[in-house]
Order: sequence, then C-alpha cells, then structure tokens
Amino acid sequence: MAKTIFVLPFLVFFGVVTYFIIPIVKKSDPKLLPSALIDKDVPENKLPPLFKNKTGFDHEDLVGGETLVNFFSSWCGPCRVEHDILMKISEEKTIRLFGINYKDQTQAAIRWLDELGDPFEKIVADKDGRAAIDWGVYGVPETYLIDKEGKVRYRHVGPLTERVLEEKLMPIIQLLRNKKDE
Repeated sequence: MAKTIFVLPFLVFFGVVTYFIIPIVKKSDPKLLPSALIDKDVPENKLPPLFKNKTGFDHEDLVGGETLVNFFSSWCGPCRVEHDILMKISEEKTIRLFGINYKDQTQAAIRWLDELGDPFEKIVADKDGRAAIDWGVYGVPETYLIDKEGKVRYRHVGPLTERVLEEKLMPIIQLLRNKKDE
C-alpha cells in the first residue's frame, strides 16, 4: 500500500507530461480543427436571404466556380477584425464570396454590413444555427473554400488575415484553377 501511494504521483506526473509532449513530438497544431467535410460535397441547406433585395444561395449556387463561404455574426469581435480582408477579396474579385450570417438578429446584421461594407455576392441567414451544425462550424468566423464541383477543399477557423490569404488560401485557389485548366 505504501509503495502504491509513493508511485501514484509519479504515474500522474508521467501521464500529464505525456499528454503535453505528444502533440509537440508529432508537430501537430492544436489550433487546427479537423473537418469531416474536406473533399465532400457542401451540405444542402435552404436558407433565406439576409437582405430582401439580394438573393440567397443554396448547394447549386456553389457549383461552377471556386467560392469562399464565410460564417459571421454582427456580435462577433473576430468577425470585425477579418472584415477588411473580406472587403479586399470582394474588391479584387479574387474569388466569389458568399456569406452565412450565423445566429444573428437580422437588423443588427444589416446595420453591421451597412457600417463596414457588404463584401458578399450572396448572403443568407442561419437564424437557428442548423446550417452551421451541418457544416461543422465550431464558432464564428469560419471560412470554407469550395471548388467548382461544390466540394469543400479547405476550412479556416478564426479570422482571415493577410497571411492566411497569401500563404494558405491563394495557393489552394491557384492549384484548383490550374487543375481546372488541364
């Protein structure tokens, strides 16, 4: 019994150290969250447009060209941080940009977009969060890169930055476009 009490703290210590050492040895990034949708078709959701005078989108609209689908909310601080990047993408017409407004009040979302600018070609409202569940969203903002066949090719969790755009998204977009030209 005395040996067990003496050995138990060492076993607990070894377990804790192992828990933290394994990701370092594997060189895995704890910020990367896996997505079950990678290389799969986008979910088929029918959501209403956020603006009455602007069209929404569904699965069929995501076929035919590369598209970024961005989940955002007016109450989300990091969404505000990434908004300049979304505006840049929209102005440069780098890629189609669709928005899904997540669990937000319609008027708050419209005011937010009026204030900061509306970068989205098409935008829908996910009032109850059901579409976000289908897409596997952990929280806003999240952005998905969809290829011309309507398959998810990349997922970015958190706000988009210039670095993410240049080092992650643009190389994948270029690869998809080069593949399309072959």
